[in-house]
Amino acid sequence: MPRTIPAISYPPDLPVVQRREDIARAINDHQVVIIAGETGSGKTTQIPKICLQLGRGREGRIGHTQPRRLAARSVAQRIADELKTPLGEVVGYQVRFTDQVSDASAIKVMTDGILLAEIRHDRLLSQYDTLIIDEAHERSLNIDFLLGYLRQLLPKRPDLKLIITSATIDVERFAAHFGGAPIIEVSGRSYPVETVYIDPAEDRDLGLQAQIVDLVGSIESGSFGERGDILVFLPGERDIRELARELRGLERLEVLPLYARLTRQEQDRVFDLSRRRQLRVVLATNVAETSLTVPGIRYVIDPGEARISRYSFRTKVQRLPVESISRASANQRQGRCGRVAPGVCIRLYTEEDFLARPEFTDPEILRTNLAAVILQMLQLGLGEVQRFPFINPPDPRMVRDGYKLLEELGAVTRRGQLTSIGKRMARLPVDPRLARMVLAAQQLSCLDEVLVIAAALAMQDPRERPADKQQQADQMHARFRDPRSDFMSWLALWRYYEEQRQALSQGQLRKLCQREFLSFLRMREWRDLHAQLRIGCRQLGLHPAAELAIVEEEPYEAIHRALLAGLLSNIAQHQEGRDYLGSRNRKLQIFPGSALGRQRPKWLVAAEVVETSRIFARVVGTIDPLWILDTNPDLLKFQYHEPRWEPRQGRVMASERVTLYGLTVVDKRPVHYGPIKPAEARELLIREALIAGRCPRPPAFLKHNLRQLRALEDLEARARRRDLLADEQVLFDFYDERLPGDITTADRLRAWLKTAPDADHSLRVPRELLLARDPGAELGQQFPDRLDWNDISFKLGYQFEPGQVADGVSVTVPVGLLNRVPRFRFDWLVPGLLREKCIALVKALPKDKRKQLVPVPDYVDRALSTLQAGDDDLYAVLAEALSRLGNTSVATSDWDLARLDPFYHMNIRVVDANGKLLAQGRDLAQLVARFRSDTQQTIATVSEHSLARTGLTAWDLGSLPQEWRFRQAGVDIIAWPAMVDQGESVAIELFDYPAQAQLQHRLGVLRLLRLQQRQQVKFLRKQLLQGNETSLLLAACGLERLPLVEDLIDNAWLQASALEENLPWDEVAFGALLARSNRVIEHANEQEANLLNALRPLAAVHKLLARYTDKSWSTSVADVRRQLGELWQPGFQRDTPAAWLAQYPRYMKALRVRLERLNGQLERDRAHCATLEGLLTPLAQAVAAQPGLLLLCPAARQYRWMIEEFRVSLFAQQLGTRIPVSVKRLQAQWQEVRTWLDSQPEQGLGA
Repeated sequence: MPRTIPAISYPPDLPVVQRREDIARAINDHQVVIIAGETGSGKTTQIPKICLQLGRGREGRIGHTQPRRLAARSVAQRIADELKTPLGEVVGYQVRFTDQVSDASAIKVMTDGILLAEIRHDRLLSQYDTLIIDEAHERSLNIDFLLGYLRQLLPKRPDLKLIITSATIDVERFAAHFGGAPIIEVSGRSYPVETVYIDPAEDRDLGLQAQIVDLVGSIESGSFGERGDILVFLPGERDIRELARELRGLERLEVLPLYARLTRQEQDRVFDLSRRRQLRVVLATNVAETSLTVPGIRYVIDPGEARISRYSFRTKVQRLPVESISRASANQRQGRCGRVAPGVCIRLYTEEDFLARPEFTDPEILRTNLAAVILQMLQLGLGEVQRFPFINPPDPRMVRDGYKLLEELGAVTRRGQLTSIGKRMARLPVDPRLARMVLAAQQLSCLDEVLVIAAALAMQDPRERPADKQQQADQMHARFRDPRSDFMSWLALWRYYEEQRQALSQGQLRKLCQREFLSFLRMREWRDLHAQLRIGCRQLGLHPAAELAIVEEEPYEAIHRALLAGLLSNIAQHQEGRDYLGSRNRKLQIFPGSALGRQRPKWLVAAEVVETSRIFARVVGTIDPLWILDTNPDLLKFQYHEPRWEPRQGRVMASERVTLYGLTVVDKRPVHYGPIKPAEARELLIREALIAGRCPRPPAFLKHNLRQLRALEDLEARARRRDLLADEQVLFDFYDERLPGDITTADRLRAWLKTAPDADHSLRVPRELLLARDPGAELGQQFPDRLDWNDISFKLGYQFEPGQVADGVSVTVPVGLLNRVPRFRFDWLVPGLLREKCIALVKALPKDKRKQLVPVPDYVDRALSTLQAGDDDLYAVLAEALSRLGNTSVATSDWDLARLDPFYHMNIRVVDANGKLLAQGRDLAQLVARFRSDTQQTIATVSEHSLARTGLTAWDLGSLPQEWRFRQAGVDIIAWPAMVDQGESVAIELFDYPAQAQLQHRLGVLRLLRLQQRQQVKFLRKQLLQGNETSLLLAACGLERLPLVEDLIDNAWLQASALEENLPWDEVAFGALLARSNRVIEHANEQEANLLNALRPLAAVHKLLARYTDKSWSTSVADVRRQLGELWQPGFQRDTPAAWLAQYPRYMKALRVRLERLNGQLERDRAHCATLEGLLTPLAQAVAAQPGLLLLCPAARQYRWMIEEFRVSLFAQQLGTRIPVSVKRLQAQWQEVRTWLDSQPEQGLGA
């Protein structure tokens, strides 16, 4: 039944009405008509009415498309108003989520996206008899696709009329596309417009702002004519905000921003002239070029720039660069004025610049990703993109890029065929990336959450940031932020809004949104899109919940794994600072508004990567790179390096590097290399597991082969040769010939050995095959396994590794045995190396001596024939032997040991009781000094019956052995125990040398005596060296009382108990000492008197020393001070024999006499000092080398006190000497000391 159409009338003032009959005639006569008219000509609202009047829309419908939803609704309302019918009856409209179309609707105004969606279900668009494609000049992707599809459809629908309306921009191209369709041009301008060109500012940022502010001021003051509203075009929101801030400082101006993200209320202010109070300045993006007509504009300021969305197929980034607009866009901007009165268009660029610009703006199909178009075309079966009749065929590179994105999403195969996933994606009413997320979410059990996020990403952000309330808005929105992910913020906002929506009325909800800076309309749109997605999911057999379930914790990992399925090329890895490296080597940063702006996660995924002032990742979330591996494995690239045999696993492993779009997702991940490269894995098994012997649980044949191999390698190391063992390739060929080709692991080898009975025997390598040449039988004697010394047998080892620590011969010495090693024996090495070492020594001699020993090997052989390896100094005896044989004198100092290779010195390995290496080196003395205390520590831990004890205050241990023997690392070790003074108690420790033990034991027993008789000690401390006179004496001598008293008490106990002659080693002997100590107080008093007798002259000595301050006295004064330091050193009363201690008063008097006479005998005194220096120096050196020498060596002790007597004879002869003394007697005494020292080599070394 035909629809009823109301009476139609036309506004007479619209230019299109003047051409009504021409338009109607063209529509009647042609299937396609192109109508070109500028904005304001009335073409959008009047052409549908002309079609109605022609009888169209009675049976079918007149479809009327608009590029934007806002325009679709407003156009439908305007037509309905002019037809005087309610919206939704004769005139209906449909946009996403809103459908106000009834059966009575003859005109259906809709977005071009709605018409595209209808093609899926109605290929012939059979409900329409007329289609009007409005604003075709915008050349959006949807418009170009529709025009291409309709060109194919029209031959199949000869009854269908197609009317294309456009601004006067490149209309000839439309006509040509449809086979020369007629063009009807309609004027849109009512008043003339003057165009003014102004040279651009040098600074296109602040300079441009200042230029516009000046122009606005000039217009406001009337410099360009009558005052009127101004429209200023700017590239973006930031430019608008900054300029608005500058302009609001001017009086009598109302500054109004206009861009797509503004709230509905702020946009309405621009179009509502009834609220105008002052001159209006509208700051707009290019949205005001053609889509929206801003009323009342008389002046246009055009800087000639705009942000144009461009997709780069090279970087895969949707860029938003600021570009110079085309001439067509400039003319569209010019057309915004002159509607209400004569207008002025001020272009902030030169006319030459204008004429040099491209005529038209590139259509969207040439500058965007084509994945969505390709997917729909594949789903609709429209053939290849390259053959589709687009007005401007897209760049083949862009087409390939669209296919690559679909391949990344798993929607197409590598051949471009639609997959099952792709078919399902095409049925969801969202971008392919979002569709892929939704499908992945079903598998990951997070469909409900991802539907919310996908719906949010498909629309404009509902969170508003008014220019004058940005801080308040940010504070309100902060509660939804998630520090890990911006995607999770959508869930938080959704849950909050749903809770409020169910609790509040619609009016209350509107107010809440306004108060909390949320767009009520966009929130509703979000819910509508979410509902549409849920419906699409149900049609695919998915089962989303009606509402988002309440959970304790959101499934973060599952959600982001699903997001990765759609955003795989939008991953990025942190580099440094704020910089990230994205896929395909894109350098980017997190968008400043993100919650992660300061977090800087190691890896992230972004909803989009956009280039503005720089490349930004917008809406980002933290991810684990391992999640990427399972998303689309076909896109991953695998590299393998460092294949190696892993003995524990018994197989070859390699380090795997996994990359995606140039980003290293995983690096150095160990993987089994056998299945990847079997031949290489088999070769490594042979070389590492069989030849190198690194096989876990080695089979019998391998144990046999390795034993033979190690024996021959040891022979090479001993002989320092590398020509005995056959080349490794011989072994490799042997195994390669006998092993099956599929053996790459130890388990597979063992399994094969079980199934092949003769395999083990066939894999045993004959010794002849391993030998390159026979080494001879005498080799073992020259390089023995052990070195025997006295009753100890040291283990020897050999390495032939020049430059390594253990190169040469190594001897293993347990740490507890270092006190027993021979001092010189290790210098003799082993017979096989001794001759070579001696030859090297001789060759390093000075030339004049070396010439006398030619040929060197012969002289060395003759010398060695007279020597026997032992604990003699090799360098001394060899020098002596060569001196006898040659015509030259060789001294030990002639040997240049630094020129010897390290392997000519024995490497000494010091090990603990368990054989663990503690240290190694070639300097025996250094190792002995380093581990001096370790013998005691080792002893204390080796035996359950160790003697070591602490905290003793009484002798309660029975007998203390004077030697202690134990075994360590298979060797007998001897140590010497002793009591050790620890202040308030006594310990038992073990020492390397008996002399050390004797010295410590003497002090330990002394302390134990004092601890046993505490009362007497306490009494003596109070009584000794008391009184004013004594205090004055001590002060004059520079001595402290307490140390002297303690030393005096030690002396008293030593004298009373006769400890020096009766050092006890058992409890009975110690008891006897205690019994003899009953006269300790008497001895203390006697020593006190002796000490006071020495202090009086000592005080005089100090007084005399104070006089001699001139440098001329320095030698004598230094000698006196040296003598005082030696006589009065700490412990002198304890350590000085009683007979010599009694001489202290006389020694002090002798010093006083010396100083009294010094003024007249200075030269003589200096001569005596020189004589004394020659006698004192050897003693000082010996004491420094062996502490305790004066207590251990009677000859040294006698020498020391003979020097004191000699001093008396030199400086105070009238006082007399206790014994005869002279230089000659002293020299003879020193020889006795030297003899004692030479008889104690080990003792000297140990000290």
